[in-house]
Amino acid sequence: MTFKQLEAVYWVVQLGGFAQAANKMHTTQSAVSKRVQELEALFETPLFDRSLRSARLTEKGEEMFLLAKRLLEQRDAAVEQFQRPEVLERHVRIGVTELTAMTWLPRLVSAIQASYPRVIIEPHVDVSVVLRDKLLADEVDLMIVPDVFSDQRFLSTRVGVVENAWMCKPGLVGRRHRLRMHELAAHRLLTQDDRSGTGQLYNRWLRSIGVNQENTLFSNSVVAIIGLTVSGMGISYLPRKCLAPMVDAGALEVLTVSPALPPAPYAAICKSERKSMLVSAIAALAQENCDFGQMFQTG
Repeated sequence: MTFKQLEAVYWVVQLGGFAQAANKMHTTQSAVSKRVQELEALFETPLFDRSLRSARLTEKGEEMFLLAKRLLEQRDAAVEQFQRPEVLERHVRIGVTELTAMTWLPRLVSAIQASYPRVIIEPHVDVSVVLRDKLLADEVDLMIVPDVFSDQRFLSTRVGVVENAWMCKPGLVGRRHRLRMHELAAHRLLTQDDRSGTGQLYNRWLRSIGVNQENTLFSNSVVAIIGLTVSGMGISYLPRKCLAPMVDAGALEVLTVSPALPPAPYAAICKSERKSMLVSAIAALAQENCDFGQMFQTG
C-alpha cells in the first residue's frame, strides 16, 4: 500500500470524481483509476460502487477513506516536523473575507513566501459562513474571519480587530454629526447579512439594543455596501481606518453615534482535529501582519 494509492482514494472522495482527483494530483484519470484498482486488488474488495455514475464508496471503501485521511495527515505532520522551512513543499488553502483580501492579504502572502518559499498559497475569498463550511469540508486549511464561531471543532487564534464607524454620503443627515442610535435607525441602514461574520456580530448587537431593522438593505459584499453608501442610498458601518482617504476626499462622512459600535475581532481558525505545524505558523504570521488600516498593502 502506497501514499499515492491512498491519495487517489482520498481525492476521489473529497472532490467527487476520478477526473477531479486526477486534475488535483496532476496526473491522468486512468492513473488514478489504476491506483484505486491496485488497492482493491491488494485487499480483494471493491472500494467504490461502480454500478453508479457518481464515485460512491462501498462500506469497506468508507473504512479505507478514513484510514487514508488519517495516514495522509500523519505523513504531512511528519514532513512539516522534519523538513527545513526553505524546502517544505505544500499547497495551503487560506479562506479570507473580502475586507482581508482588500487590505493585508498580499502582505500575509509575502510573509509566508519569505518564510516558506516553496509553499504555494491558494486564497479563497468568500463570506464567513461559506468559509466555515469549506473548513469543515476540508476544502480550506485555515480561515481568517470575524471571531463569531463558537465551535469545539475549531482552534482559534486572535489576529486583530476592525474598528468600524457609521458612515454616509456627506449631507445625508443634514448638519447633525452626533446622533442617538434610534435617530440613526430612522434612516435606511445598509448592513451585511448573516452570511457575513461581521453581519452576524452587528445584527445581534443591533437587536440587543432594540433597533428595528425593517428599513434595512442587506448585502454580503463590503464593496457593494461602500458603493451604495457613497451613492447616498443609506447609512452603513464601514472600516474607519482603511476608508479614511475616502472620508478625506469628501466621498464619505463619519457620524458620531451613541452607543458606539463594538469592535469586530478577527481570528485565524483551523480544525482542531487537523493539527499542522505549518498552518499554526501561518496563523502566527497572520497575527504579525494583520492590519486593516490601509487598502491593498504589499509586503
